[in-house]
Amino acid sequence: MRFTQYTRYEGHRADALNLEALLERLADFLLQSGFPGYPGDPESQQRSLEALRAALLRALLESGQLTPDMIEPLRGQGEGDPEAQDALADLLDRLVQRLVEEGYLSLQAAPRLPDTHQALRTGRVDDARTAARQVRFSLTDKGLDFLGYRTLRNLLSALGRASFGAHDTPHLATGVEAEAASRPYAFGDTLNLDLPATLTHALGRGGLRPDGTIDLDYPDLHVHQADYRSSCATVLLLDTSHSMILYGEDRFTPAKKVALALTHLIRTQYPGDTLRVVLFGDRAEEIPLARLAHAQVGPYHTNTAEGLRLARRLLLQQAKDMRQIVMITDGKPSAITLPDGRLYKNSMGLDPLVLRATFREVALCRKAGIVINTFMLARDPHLVAFVGRVCELARGRAYFTTTMTLGQYVMRDYLRRKTRRAG
Repeated sequence: MRFTQYTRYEGHRADALNLEALLERLADFLLQSGFPGYPGDPESQQRSLEALRAALLRALLESGQLTPDMIEPLRGQGEGDPEAQDALADLLDRLVQRLVEEGYLSLQAAPRLPDTHQALRTGRVDDARTAARQVRFSLTDKGLDFLGYRTLRNLLSALGRASFGAHDTPHLATGVEAEAASRPYAFGDTLNLDLPATLTHALGRGGLRPDGTIDLDYPDLHVHQADYRSSCATVLLLDTSHSMILYGEDRFTPAKKVALALTHLIRTQYPGDTLRVVLFGDRAEEIPLARLAHAQVGPYHTNTAEGLRLARRLLLQQAKDMRQIVMITDGKPSAITLPDGRLYKNSMGLDPLVLRATFREVALCRKAGIVINTFMLARDPHLVAFVGRVCELARGRAYFTTTMTLGQYVMRDYLRRKTRRAG
């Protein structure tokens, strides 16, 4: 008789940690929005492997998976228990490796991860940190999608809804699912025949022929009706002016989370919808979702007019039932692009020239059937007056919100818009 000998599996401690929960705790760090030099480190250092390891330490400590006594050896710059130092450094290296192997992060500028625990064992802590600073990380598409999913899940649970299906409108259209009474066929309808109604109508008109056949003609054809599902094109217009990270509050990172959540919602629940992202500061530019994690605010003014112009152009390129602009801002317009391409700016805001150009773009959006809904992250009286005028011209809505409630307001407005009558 043959016997099989089993040995105890000694896995790595990092493999037992919940990587997705840890990644969710790192969301603010991974999506940080300050321009280089804010709040103190240049972007290259904020995106370095050393910064990632420090963020992992904080996340582990805050989650209770590591105690302060366990983390202290790494903060001692080579002092303390060498064995504990080695174990913690190895844990961090393994966590980073798992994030890379599972496709959430990618690393650049190094053929392999610097061996931090080996450097600590030999006392070359500075060498390990220098190497870590030279390696930069970035979120992958999978990482962005994961953060969008988690943000969306949290937002929907805050709204008190478990899930959302396709958005329905009062219109009826022919389709595969029979959800209403059938009607006579019209050219262009999906030929989803209601056979009983079709045959009944034919028999009522001409009866049964002597040979047992039925005289079927076009007026006899009836098709099933299903709820018409509208399609919506949305441009998320994000303010990147310097005020979005001033006054001790990062207002841009929550806006990026909203963009990721909306993207995930549209991709999984409403594939007929589209979402484009436009940043506006001194200038306006569309960015792909893959660049959203690295988007930053800067020492910019607020060129709302150019942002609206670009958003309108993008929306008019799409044949959708509904077109809307979701604008997130915390400041009144303070700049416009002149016909010759130069930037005209007035830091005080509410400059008559700037306002006229901005309201002209708002009026053009309304003429094109584009709704503008504005989410204000500040309550400055001048901003309130400006947004009130925008709503009046564009027949949109304005919301006073905070970074804590921004996502809930945007999501609720998007879903409410999707249940309204198209056009």
